[in-house]
Amino acid sequence: MREPTAAVHVDATATLAGWEAPDPGQAAVREALLAYLAARPDACSRSCAAGHLTASALVVDDAGERALLTLHPRVGRWVQLGGHIEPTDTTLAGAALREASEESGIEGLVISPEPVHLDVHPVTCSLGVPTRHLDVRYLVRAPAGAREVRSEESVDLRWWPLAELPDDVAFGRALLLR
Repeated sequence: MREPTAAVHVDATATLAGWEAPDPGQAAVREALLAYLAARPDACSRSCAAGHLTASALVVDDAGERALLTLHPRVGRWVQLGGHIEPTDTTLAGAALREASEESGIEGLVISPEPVHLDVHPVTCSLGVPTRHLDVRYLVRAPAGAREVRSEESVDLRWWPLAELPDDVAFGRALLLR
């Protein structure tokens, strides 16, 4: 399997260094991710067993009232779309948009220019061993009349009112307050 390019590592570092965190907690996560990127040239590769960056997308409808969530087969919970950085990805935003497009089947998605949230969580992903996902999350807007198509990566795919998002996706509710 090919590894992500150095370009995505450079982009991740620049993106996070330039990102203005909305609160002290998010600023602390940003600093931890920047330190990890500085220490690990393989931080964007899923083969990095100590943990690796991932890119997620909270897809909202054109009215900004609902978010599209996936029932993830491995974790068994409703979460935002997203996943691993692939060898073809050169930017974090590009990886998040690719994942959102693949997992939703929606064409014409538009991604925010910078992240909206960061998270670090333990997971057993495709490596088959416990690791950490250092998740960089973006807001993505679906075009009017968008119809989702469930991919093989999802057990189910459903639009949720923003006020009713599960706790795992609670950062989406916080976006409403901003």
